[in-house]
Amino acid sequence: MSRFSESQDPLFQRINASIDFDRRLWPHDIRQSRAHATVLAALGVLSEGELEEILEGLKRVAGELEAGEFPFADDDEDIHMAVERRLIELVGPAGGKLHTARSRNDQVATDLALFVREHAGRAQELLRALMGTLLDVAEAHRDWALPGYTHLQRAQPLYLGHHLLAYFWMFLRDSRRFAMAAESTGDMAAGSGALAGLNWEIDRDLLAEELGFDRPYPNSLDAVSNRDFALDYLYAASAGAAHLSRLGAEIVLWSSREFGFCEPADSFASGSSIMPQKKNPDAAELLRGKAPRVMASLTTLQGTLHALPLGYSKDLQEDKEAVFDGVDTIELCLEVADRLLQGLSFNRERMAVAATDEMLAATDLADLLVAEGVPFREAHGIVAGLVRGAVEAGTGLSDLDGDSLSELPPRAVERFRERLEAGATIESKVSAGGTSSPRLSEQLQQARQALGDLSA
Repeated sequence: MSRFSESQDPLFQRINASIDFDRRLWPHDIRQSRAHATVLAALGVLSEGELEEILEGLKRVAGELEAGEFPFADDDEDIHMAVERRLIELVGPAGGKLHTARSRNDQVATDLALFVREHAGRAQELLRALMGTLLDVAEAHRDWALPGYTHLQRAQPLYLGHHLLAYFWMFLRDSRRFAMAAESTGDMAAGSGALAGLNWEIDRDLLAEELGFDRPYPNSLDAVSNRDFALDYLYAASAGAAHLSRLGAEIVLWSSREFGFCEPADSFASGSSIMPQKKNPDAAELLRGKAPRVMASLTTLQGTLHALPLGYSKDLQEDKEAVFDGVDTIELCLEVADRLLQGLSFNRERMAVAATDEMLAATDLADLLVAEGVPFREAHGIVAGLVRGAVEAGTGLSDLDGDSLSELPPRAVERFRERLEAGATIESKVSAGGTSSPRLSEQLQQARQALGDLSA
């Protein structure tokens, strides 16, 4: 018997079905079904024999799904109903008892939480690998000078090791965000029923323990309505994608002929269909280009949840494609970034020439005057005038004559020329977290410790 007198329109079936994408939840659905069968047996709903039949049947279903031999039916609406249908086909009436004391509402929420927890852990693994590569590359290039930029204009020189470690700390924050996303899956929705709870007093604590959750949700309505853990994951992924996009953008710039600071490995570059000379940094460009896709997944889920009444609404079916695409995209990008960095080669001479641009020492010269008692704003103006004079004369700051330096205190003139010597500016950055060699050594040690703590 059915509540409906008419069969479903095929067009409605198309928009209503989620089997084409939610089938990837099957490992979590099988795991949850095994645990649920165990608590049903403890409750007396299933006999020991029926429990054995169901567990054996679920094992066979899992084997079919894993081997790609599962017989999906045209009317399988989602993976949860498909698994239940196949179980009943395999074990008979005992399989029909499995849905006792649960609803697809709490079943779906629990499967998705298990999926998010798994992939939050996977993202942390990929980030640790990427951070390890960054640390190795930074160590190998700890004393390679290049310009640092603001507004994409040369600003101050620094060491390449220092520059690369900036990304290490970004990715460390990303790892912490994924850890928080994993933590937010700690509450278990299973055992909440459709929204109001169950007529069966199942052991939800046992079920949570079986599935690796910290605790059951204290409120059944919140349990089936909540997707905060998926939002947390997608926010972590969006922040990570943004950081990868910045890394990709710099590699694109640095590998251009205009910069010439680095070159990707042939295995991570492509040519042109018409221009034989081209070597395009496509992998780096795609790190930049895929970031908005991950951010769009976050926006999609936020839009789905916005103003949604409590309880289950079919809108929540739209959570999965956003989460799945966000997961697939950020995991691919993290793997690509790691391999791209491993094969990246840097041009030390080209970077060093750019880093010895004397204009990059302007701030140091202003600080030198401050040390001689000149107020900083006044010192800033004096040095700006010297820079303007050198630019207008087409010379470097070290070429300025005595008349040009007449505004400087007498003791500052000699130190002025010393400060313009190659490397002096970088090594003058003595504050904690700066780019000078001693501070960079400290930072490398801190990074090794932080990476070790993540792996512990």
